Amino acid sequence: MALLNFKKRDAVEKAPVNPTVEAFLQGYSIEVMPRTAEKVDDFRALLPEGTRVYIAHIEGTPIEDMVQTAKRIAAEGYPVMPHFPARIIKDAATLENWISMYQGEAGVDQALLLAGGVANPHGDFDSSMQLLETGLFDKAGFKRLHVAGHPEGNKDIDPDGSTRNVDDALRWKQKFSETTDTEMALATQFAFDAKPIIAWADSLKEAGINLPIHIGIAGPAKLQTLIKFAIACGVGPSLKVLQKRAMDVSKLLLPYEPTDVVTELANHKAANPDFNITNVHFFPLGGIKTNANWAINNGGASAKPVNS
Repeated sequence: MALLNFKKRDAVEKAPVNPTVEAFLQGYSIEVMPRTAEKVDDFRALLPEGTRVYIAHIEGTPIEDMVQTAKRIAAEGYPVMPHFPARIIKDAATLENWISMYQGEAGVDQALLLAGGVANPHGDFDSSMQLLETGLFDKAGFKRLHVAGHPEGNKDIDPDGSTRNVDDALRWKQKFSETTDTEMALATQFAFDAKPIIAWADSLKEAGINLPIHIGIAGPAKLQTLIKFAIACGVGPSLKVLQKRAMDVSKLLLPYEPTDVVTELANHKAANPDFNITNVHFFPLGGIKTNANWAINNGGASAKPVNS
């Protein structure tokens, strides 16, 4: 007679998908770089149809590499949104050339405009507002432009720790959005705590800034990796979420997953349908495949890859 009766499991059962999270992840976007995109054999095995793929332009990356990455991802059927970091663009002629290359070779008609994490500008531009003022994106017929949002402030823009300059920039971008036919939205830095995110989003609405918010969420990654990126990117109060986790020995070696913050935001959105966060934008700090698989496991139909 057997004292213990162990049942063999043919497969690990998947946890049921939270329908609120599934709805919140509808239309999510993800960020890649040329070198990280090279590691993905086929985006159609990982991403749902229509997923917007941002391509981060890091200082030193040749524009040719950026355009080739855009061309490859667009050929797989995804809308591409390359970064245009103002401080690494020499002048208006360079900007116009980049726009022309992206359009001519990859059919790009949308862009993320940001200052760029460079201390000293390479040329005439030092802010996304200056890029918008050239009128070159409207001239080229771009259909969508996103600009940066900072739920926890930005020490590069406001060294004194306030949000004065960031807030002034948002008011300017709001006014600009009212003068263009291009669809605009805020794509934000990532954060780890839903409460300050919600408070920030509500404060924008109260200030008359009604640009839709695509909230930055860090994908699954090792805790040490996330803390390193969070400090480098100037993530503020919600960094405490990671530091608290780091003090818990039982969680120290486990990878971080964004389940808690996404669930809390999803619940808030479900209870407040007019909440101005409309989309999730993933920073796949632990890898594109790892991030996509988390979305697949938690997003149900909203994250079902094209080839699945």
